[in-house]
Amino acid sequence: MNFRESLFPAICIPSLMLGLMFFSMSLTPSLIPRDAIVQGILGGLVTAIGYLCGRIVALVWRAADLPRLLRPVARIVLLLWSGAALALFAFALTSSLTWQNDLRVRMGMETVESLNVIKVLGVALATFVFAYAIGAGVAALFRVIRLRLHRIMPPRRANVLGFVTGALILVIVTRDGIFDHVVTGLDESYEAAQLLFDSAPPLPSEKPITGSAASLVDWKRMGQPGRDFMTSGPDADAIAAFTGKPALDPIRIYVGRANGSTPEERAELALAELKRTGAFSRKVLIVTSPTGTGWMDPGAHDTVEYMHGGDIATVATQYSYLQSPLALILETNSGLEQASATLAAVHEFWKTLPRDARPRLYVHGLSLGAWSSMFATNLFRLVGDPIDGAFWAGPPFPSNFWNYAQNARESGSSWVLPKIGDGSLVRYASHVADASEAEAEWGSMRIVFLQYASDPIVFYDPYSFWRAPPWMNEPPADDVSAHLRFMPIVTQFQLALDMALSFGAPAGHGHAYYAQDYIAPWAQVTAPEGWSAEDTRRLKAHCDNGFQNGCSND
Repeated sequence: MNFRESLFPAICIPSLMLGLMFFSMSLTPSLIPRDAIVQGILGGLVTAIGYLCGRIVALVWRAADLPRLLRPVARIVLLLWSGAALALFAFALTSSLTWQNDLRVRMGMETVESLNVIKVLGVALATFVFAYAIGAGVAALFRVIRLRLHRIMPPRRANVLGFVTGALILVIVTRDGIFDHVVTGLDESYEAAQLLFDSAPPLPSEKPITGSAASLVDWKRMGQPGRDFMTSGPDADAIAAFTGKPALDPIRIYVGRANGSTPEERAELALAELKRTGAFSRKVLIVTSPTGTGWMDPGAHDTVEYMHGGDIATVATQYSYLQSPLALILETNSGLEQASATLAAVHEFWKTLPRDARPRLYVHGLSLGAWSSMFATNLFRLVGDPIDGAFWAGPPFPSNFWNYAQNARESGSSWVLPKIGDGSLVRYASHVADASEAEAEWGSMRIVFLQYASDPIVFYDPYSFWRAPPWMNEPPADDVSAHLRFMPIVTQFQLALDMALSFGAPAGHGHAYYAQDYIAPWAQVTAPEGWSAEDTRRLKAHCDNGFQNGCSND
């Protein structure tokens, strides 16, 4: 075999047909609609995966010295196999537009008139060629190492040692070379986006908020997400105009990652700022874990401040600058440690206060913040002198407490909207359920999960590589396509891509949680005094700007 053939081996037709079948299956709908470019990337990637699977099967077949088909029989089998692959390809390609439009309609999106087949196939081909070139390069590396080792040792030993050596080279290059540089670049770019230190905008002088001259928290170190949180949201006048009653300015505390060098230092700073602002004299205190970048969803916080007439304090501490998917992979422990340190500091002080003279204590988090908040809310926060409740939105699939609750659901209740016992402790909400219905009244502690059936951050399943996730075995929810089907390997990649796309879904679907869906669950968890179903309806109407804008404007 010459050098060119070593780098670019001949295409194996049976494996290519398997890849084509994978491509056809990738055209079926998953949780989030896909445009032509995204579909092309997904299709090209799974085609390469299918091709690789075919090559692995052939390699194992030859290594096991299994019998081979006679040439005439092999040709007939190849024709039948190729015919089946092409027929599946034609069916999927002609049906894909219907499948994607069905999902768009369910999410209230505009339908598209064409699939743009040329763009899909072009992007898929480019993606496949790129992946194939990488695979061919890796195979060539193994082959070169093995051939060199053949000169000094027996073939079998050379094969094993060549594989191990090649694998080590790839790990070192990707981990210590490409991976480290990519992570460093991302971390620096997101840190720059925080507008720290000299890049920070000037401090507003109207109110003595956290970060002001009177505050213990440095404004320039706080970061842009924290400054946005401090300078947004409803004030006493806006709340009073909505409720028709006297109101207070809500207290908001935010400690940026750069405000302290360790999780414990940031937690102690947050506690000191809570004391300085008189937060422990309010009726309600919420300890919130932000998302990966430190973002605080205004739709979650503006709404609950209206509900309690501003007699409320919220505290958060930042642990990362990265987007949540990256923080989930790269800074998992940072989030868990920071949430634990913050809640521990606040809870330990809160326990020392007289029961009749301290705020009701709640925890909250969205997405990665929900995971870290759940981790921090361990058994010791739920017994002895427990918190009053928790409200977690969009809990990521690895969350241990969420998984425990999901698996404790009553027989016959759905995976996407489970029923837990008699509903006196844990309830679920979505854009079609508000956590108000249960067999029993609430107990002394109230826990609510808000999750959308179409949210892949919640319902991704790492085992979907070979088996269907539990929710796929149930009738589809109203924003999940009836055409969705489980397909080994392909479904795994579809759901993984869905996670990346879920933030751009329409409000109320995917991972796009918005103000209207926070209101009723907050009412269930925090039980605002004198709050009624009509108040919920009015606040929903007031917060009609969408999940990104919150409810701070009339």
